[in-house]
Amino acid sequence: MTEQVVWIDFETMESFMADVFRGLGVPGADAAICAAVLISADKRGIDSHGIGRLKSIYYDRIVEGIQFPVTNFEIVRDGPATAVVDGHNGMGQVIAKRAMDLAIAKARGCGIGMVAVRNSTHYGICAYYLLMAVEAGMIGVTGTNARPSIAPTFGVENMLGTNPLAFGMPSDDPFPFILDCATSVAQRGKIEVYARASKDIPPGWVIDAEGKTRTDAVQILSDLVNGTAALTPLGGIGEETAGYKGYGYATVVEILSAALQGGAFLKGLLGIEDGQKVPYRLGHFFIAVDITAFTALDEFKKTTGEILRALRASRKAPGQERIYTAGEKEHLAWLERKHKGVPVGKVLQQEMIAMRDALGLDRYRFPFE
Repeated sequence: MTEQVVWIDFETMESFMADVFRGLGVPGADAAICAAVLISADKRGIDSHGIGRLKSIYYDRIVEGIQFPVTNFEIVRDGPATAVVDGHNGMGQVIAKRAMDLAIAKARGCGIGMVAVRNSTHYGICAYYLLMAVEAGMIGVTGTNARPSIAPTFGVENMLGTNPLAFGMPSDDPFPFILDCATSVAQRGKIEVYARASKDIPPGWVIDAEGKTRTDAVQILSDLVNGTAALTPLGGIGEETAGYKGYGYATVVEILSAALQGGAFLKGLLGIEDGQKVPYRLGHFFIAVDITAFTALDEFKKTTGEILRALRASRKAPGQERIYTAGEKEHLAWLERKHKGVPVGKVLQQEMIAMRDALGLDRYRFPFE
């Protein structure tokens, strides 16, 4: 990255983000949850979903009135192993945490629990909720739809969201298996990271209305909104590199995030109606599987660990130093960042100062000032 970076310790950053949420009217306990989800992204090296999203995804939307700081978590259908929740456009992190808590509680009684959510908002990184299940000795699965970004294979119109489909499984390794990724080649947040650094994105991530690849990160962010650019699904453009697979998985997430709970989908998630900004009305789903309903937890962890270690120990390609398994790089990022904190570039520095000053959070003085 070309921008000048200053490192902020985790405690200061998490406290600041929580105070920003409180300053916007989010109740104290809920503000702490929102900040915990964002700082978990920064701790794991997911710079696209931590402090980098605080202003554009949460602060601005609350100020604009299209996301509500006080969350009304309503269970509209409830069964022994299932539930449907209406989040009433409150704080996505709060809705998601409570929904996964509910799925875990149902799994304790039934062996498996699933909660479907409608009328929610951006909930941050999936890994936070997967780790909740893992720490409870369970397998976790979650997904969410999002505002239209991905074009279907052979199409150029952004129809599907980046729609992550994410899995978490405990292991006897020092870190669990956490697969948390979008069903597009890259997601909007990663393009935002490139834009803040004034860098072009790699070819193949985004196409224009003619189906040609685009690399100009700053303009792409605007064009994704106005519909003249679209993300490519996992696998890339067309069928030769199996882009239809990412397109298919994105569609699975769209269905599970809308059809079970009577939620909005596709263009209904644009956040624009009659030229006016409105809530995004996202849908999510959360699944918790109690491993002890199938086998002993220690045996599951041991087998999972053996699988992952065998993969990492397999023959490497020429010139490659190591093979990774999902969740390992995030663990390594945490080991490095726990001593350094969160990297904050010039654009984010300016955003942090602006939010602090607007909310009168005078006790914060940052090292970049």
